[in-house]
Amino acid sequence: MTEPNRYGAYDGDEEQGREEQGRKEQDGERQDGEEKDVSAGGGPEGPGGPDGPGTPDGRTPSPGDDPPPPRIPLPRASVEDTGLPLPALADLPAEAVTPAPLTLPHPILKSLLGAWALAACSAEETAAVEEHLGDCGSCAEEALRLREAVGLLHPAESLDLDPALRNRVLRSCLDRRPPRIPVPGWAMPYDAETARLDALLQDFGDSEWHAPVRLRWFTGTEATSRRTTVAGVIAHLMAVDGLIALALGLDDPLGDLTADPGTPTARTDAYWRTSHFPPTRSVRAPWREQSHDIVRTVAFTGGSGSGGLAVSYGAFELPLRDAMTDRAFECWVHAEDIAEAVDYPYTPPSPRHLHHMIDLAARLLPDALAARRRAGLASPAPTPHLVAAGRPGRSLRLEIEGSGGGEWLIPLDSPAAVGSADHEVAHVALDGVEFCRLAAGRVPPQEAAAGQLGDRAAIRDVLFAAASLSRL
Repeated sequence: MTEPNRYGAYDGDEEQGREEQGRKEQDGERQDGEEKDVSAGGGPEGPGGPDGPGTPDGRTPSPGDDPPPPRIPLPRASVEDTGLPLPALADLPAEAVTPAPLTLPHPILKSLLGAWALAACSAEETAAVEEHLGDCGSCAEEALRLREAVGLLHPAESLDLDPALRNRVLRSCLDRRPPRIPVPGWAMPYDAETARLDALLQDFGDSEWHAPVRLRWFTGTEATSRRTTVAGVIAHLMAVDGLIALALGLDDPLGDLTADPGTPTARTDAYWRTSHFPPTRSVRAPWREQSHDIVRTVAFTGGSGSGGLAVSYGAFELPLRDAMTDRAFECWVHAEDIAEAVDYPYTPPSPRHLHHMIDLAARLLPDALAARRRAGLASPAPTPHLVAAGRPGRSLRLEIEGSGGGEWLIPLDSPAAVGSADHEVAHVALDGVEFCRLAAGRVPPQEAAAGQLGDRAAIRDVLFAAASLSRL
């Protein structure tokens, strides 16, 4: 093999190496008069110079020698790539494991309060600010105000699913493909409210099922209540929904129990009294199955034809269509009681369903007013004779504002009379949800936020009659 020449090239490249060396020498002469290091092994002429491939001892390398080290050092290998164990935390100095806390003056710490409230400080700055807040009262008050302001800018959002999500998904699906056997419109509020309550109960643990709940209603001239649990409320709903199940020919949830005279209160007392143990989460399955059976049976019976079927409540009867709306109303009201007991938000029904509930309560007001008058709890009619059936008489205009609202003319002198704008003696305005809570016994009639105009006695009688619609 041919030996390399003094320019680091072999014989065939000698001319090219000479030209390259000349260019390098010219570059060296342009360096502001700096002297070149021409010591042994370091000059351009020596085989060990910076431009040549010489060995560190200055001799000419031979083909068998190891390659010279690179002029630019390679990056150091990470300790993780060497296969060696990492040092233990106990062997490291304390400042390497836990950085020393920042020591900042008061003005800087005060300027960091805004970033701290937004959680935008580093860990060290956060620790320094929070330590300072324990010693500085003015900064602590300012930090509290800033944190409350941040809460208003970014309201907390519940991570739980919206209870109405199931209804929206089902409605979207049904809009795309209508059911083969549709649910009648008058049964849809009951279907929706039982589904919403079932979604609320889905993830309840034992503690929520045994949470105390106070059922409230209005009797005579005062409010009353009874104490139970979340499971007891579901048992109450199942027992009263059994009135509709019986009218449809379904199984009675009370079984062989007798609840004479079959009123909602008597049925609930019978179920609670004969239970060997307080109701638990196990009551959800039969209540859910019963509600599904009711909706399914109503859909199969042909809708409008079955809406007039009488459902007995013991002391009175309601057509099936009104009874289903009544049960939807009770389901929503008691779902709010449950949500309040477990500290969970619960929204009112949809405006369309809320309108059905308000309309039913408004249509029941004349009978409730007549019953209170017979009991001596309402002011007597101005004339000793009742208005003939179908004839106009004194009326009160009930204006319901908000979603699901409207106007109703309530006859005051006889349930069979017809409300008339020409005989209007009073005008009451109420919010829709407020009116429903009044009819559920959750709002005392004296405290109902109502706009009132006209005969004060008639207004008082109607508000108390609305509250008397409530029951256990």
